[in-house]
Amino acid sequence: MGPHLLQMLYRKHGEGMRRSVRNRCALCLMSLLLPIAAAAEPVHIPGPQGHFEAEMIAVEGADHAVVIIPGSGPTDRDGNSASMGMMSDSYKMLAEDLSRLGVASLRIDKRGFFGSASALSDPNDVTIKAYAEDARRWVEKASDLAPCVWLAGHSEGGLVALVAAVEPPEALCGLVLMAAPGRPIGQLMIEQFEATPGAAPILPQLRSVVADLEAGRYQDPEQLSPILRPLFSTGLQRYMIDLFSHDPAAIAAKWQGPALIVQGDADVQVRMVDADLLQTALPQAQRLVLSGATHMLKADVAGQPAATYTDRTLPLHEDLVPGIVRFLEEFSKP
Repeated sequence: MGPHLLQMLYRKHGEGMRRSVRNRCALCLMSLLLPIAAAAEPVHIPGPQGHFEAEMIAVEGADHAVVIIPGSGPTDRDGNSASMGMMSDSYKMLAEDLSRLGVASLRIDKRGFFGSASALSDPNDVTIKAYAEDARRWVEKASDLAPCVWLAGHSEGGLVALVAAVEPPEALCGLVLMAAPGRPIGQLMIEQFEATPGAAPILPQLRSVVADLEAGRYQDPEQLSPILRPLFSTGLQRYMIDLFSHDPAAIAAKWQGPALIVQGDADVQVRMVDADLLQTALPQAQRLVLSGATHMLKADVAGQPAATYTDRTLPLHEDLVPGIVRFLEEFSKP
């Protein structure tokens, strides 16, 4: 699968943002009273051709462990993608901050990418169902870390978590859906282009491509606008036919267990309407709204729309990790 299309667009055409500098001293003070996490280390499980890899942070006596599922494209387990110029460290920070509050984690590399590159020769030859099966196997692995395991999916990883939960592993306690789509991804793509200045001339062709892919039909990339051509290569179209066929809200309605919907109100990729759709499908879910947070789960920086995507020194939104931990602590395995 290729680059995260919405992230590429946002980095180029982000909207003005309000500055919201957050103080994390309280989190640091709390961490002094909690168990010290073990150092992160890579762990493996067998894949179809080679092994899958994840980074594990074990916490002694942990009641909860999270499996962090990356968003789309070549995004690694830390939340970075050199090919897209994205260096956020969001997932790395999430795992480390959770560990300071007593929560263990596995942050995974998807099949065909990075530490899991040997698992699949063609990273575009994947389906959401295959990603979901991988996630279920990581839940089983994470059950060695804590009795209660959670799938924490970011962006497209939230869709993967929802599909994985249709056939939940025994150790799965629930879902943490972070900036997860509530609508089919093709419709989100069109919306993002519609909000992009100067994109009007290519919108008819974009809508045509998305409609064909939703119907299971390919279009010749060479016949597309030069702007769209790299986004719809033949390999990517193969993946998108599967991706666009999934309705996250319809899939979410099948999950009856605990869920936390996390959404930033400054996210221009996945919007509050998506959180609303997920909430309707998951009436039992709790919601955590991050005021001023972008898609990268960090506070936006006024006048610097790409900052949270490219500045790995910016911390996570101050409400994110405490909110997740409060939610997890409400549940435990009997």
